[in-house]
Amino acid sequence: MIKTVHAQPFDYPFDIRHTALLIIDMQRDFVEPGGFGASLGNDVSLLQAIVPTCQRVLQAWREMGGWVVHTREAHKADLSDCPPAKLNRGSPTLRIGDVGPMGRILIRGEPGHAIIPELAPIEGELVIDKPGKGAFYATPLREALEVRQITHLIVMGVTTEVCVQTSMREANDRGYDCLLVEDGTESYFPQFKQATLEMIRAQGAIVGWTAPSEALLQALAA
Repeated sequence: MIKTVHAQPFDYPFDIRHTALLIIDMQRDFVEPGGFGASLGNDVSLLQAIVPTCQRVLQAWREMGGWVVHTREAHKADLSDCPPAKLNRGSPTLRIGDVGPMGRILIRGEPGHAIIPELAPIEGELVIDKPGKGAFYATPLREALEVRQITHLIVMGVTTEVCVQTSMREANDRGYDCLLVEDGTESYFPQFKQATLEMIRAQGAIVGWTAPSEALLQALAA
């Protein structure tokens, strides 16, 4: 079933049978007050603003029978998969592994590790826990995509310039054609989001394509 999204820098065709919706790190630790994002001094309401858009796209994708992959950034309880450079960087009020309002920060199984209820995975959807920024690093994602013969990824989630962009660049290097939903991604720094959108679609889609959610929804409904 071939669909075409009116995207930048040019149209993005995809076969839904070979395309996955990849939702990056829509976790309580990043989106809700009291999590890791807030501990860094960020305004998490900026990220909360994209939730309704992500819900609409996710629902439409499910109705079409499309496959969904969710990622969560988090670490083992003993922090053995968290390098010191990541653990010690910056000046947050809470560091990875510290106890916060939603349990230990960015630790698997803690309340803050969970995907927000509005976008909770359902049976048949893949959930990938990743220790790094990219969805492919030290995860079984590539193998899972190959089993399903996935060639295209439609991407949403947070934050645009960090985990989303890193995952798209990893995917691009592995041969996947990726579309980023412009209003289905956000940053704590709006200027970083805009710069990332421009970088992704520059030079004839050097990393991938971008399009507003309405263009994707129209393509799905066509």
